[in-house]
Amino acid sequence: MKKIYFMLLLSLLFVLAACGAEETNPESDEEQQEQTEADAEGETEEQEGQSQERVISHEMGETPITGTPENIVVLEFSYVDALAALDISPVGIADDNDSERIIEPISEKIDDYTSVGTRKQPSLEVISSLQPDLIIADLQRHKEIYDQLNDIAPTIVLASLSADYQGILDGFEVIAEAVGKEEKGAEVMQAHDEKMEELRAQVPEDEERTVLPAVVASSGFFAHDDNSYTGSLLASIGLDNAIKSGDERYNKINLEQVVEFNPDVMFHMVAGDETVVDEWEENDLYQGISAVESDQVYEVNRNMWSRFRGLISSEQILEDAIEHLYGE
Repeated sequence: MKKIYFMLLLSLLFVLAACGAEETNPESDEEQQEQTEADAEGETEEQEGQSQERVISHEMGETPITGTPENIVVLEFSYVDALAALDISPVGIADDNDSERIIEPISEKIDDYTSVGTRKQPSLEVISSLQPDLIIADLQRHKEIYDQLNDIAPTIVLASLSADYQGILDGFEVIAEAVGKEEKGAEVMQAHDEKMEELRAQVPEDEERTVLPAVVASSGFFAHDDNSYTGSLLASIGLDNAIKSGDERYNKINLEQVVEFNPDVMFHMVAGDETVVDEWEENDLYQGISAVESDQVYEVNRNMWSRFRGLISSEQILEDAIEHLYGE
C-alpha cells in the first residue's frame, strides 16, 4: 500500500511540475522581454529626438534647432498652410491684422492664434512676447530683419512671395524637417502627389486654351505669368499660361497688353469693390478679348489664389479652376 501511495505522490508532483513549466513558458518570457526592450528603445529614441540638435539649411544660411518646436510664429500665409498640413497650429501669424484672410480649409485646422501684424512689417515686440522656439520668415519680405528675428528665436527663411509652385513644395519639406515631422511630411507629400495626379487626369489632353490669372485692383491689372506661383501651379496640370516667363512674375499690364496676349480664359483675383476692369468693360478693346467674348472670365478668391501658397491651397485652387473650366 505504501508503494502505491508513493507512486501516486510522485505522479502528482510530476503533473505540478509540468504545469509550472507551462506557466513559465520560456518563449513567452522571451517575447515579453523583447517587447520590454523595444518599448524602452522607443522611449529612448523619442527622448533623443526631443533633445537632438539638427541643422536646417535655408535661404539665409543654417539654423540649429533642438527638439520639437511648440511655439511657432509664421510671417507668411504659405507657412500657415504648411503647418496646418502637418497638423500643427502656430501661436503667431502675420495675418495683415485681418483674421478673415485665413482661408476656410486652413482655419478649420488651426487653433486660436495671436496676430503679429502685417507680413510686410511684423511686430518684433509681439513676436518676442509669444516666446517662440521657431520663426519662419520670407526671403523677400524679411531678409533685412533676419538678425533681429534670429535674436528672438531660431529663424529659418524661405522663398514664399517669390516662389513658384515647385519652390513651395521644396519649402514645405524644409518646414517638415525644422518642426521634426519629416515622416509626417513625407506622408502629406505622397497624398498631395496622388491628388495632383487625379486633378491632371481631369484636364483633357487636347486642351489648347490659354489662361491668365491676375489680381485686378483699382490700381491696375497684375498678371501672373507661367513662372509665378499661380501660373506655374496651373501649368502643372497642363493649362497653358498666356504670358510666358519674363523678368517679372507679377506683371502690371495695361489694356492694350491684355489684348495683345489675348487669353482664352481669365481668372480675376479681385481686390476691392472697384477695379480697373470696371472701367475696361465699357471699352471695345476689352470686349474683343477671347476670354470676354466667350464668357470665360471667372472671379476667384484672392486669398486662396494669390496670398496662400501651399499644398492645401494649391489643391483647392486647381479644384476651383477645373470646376470653372469643365464643370456643368
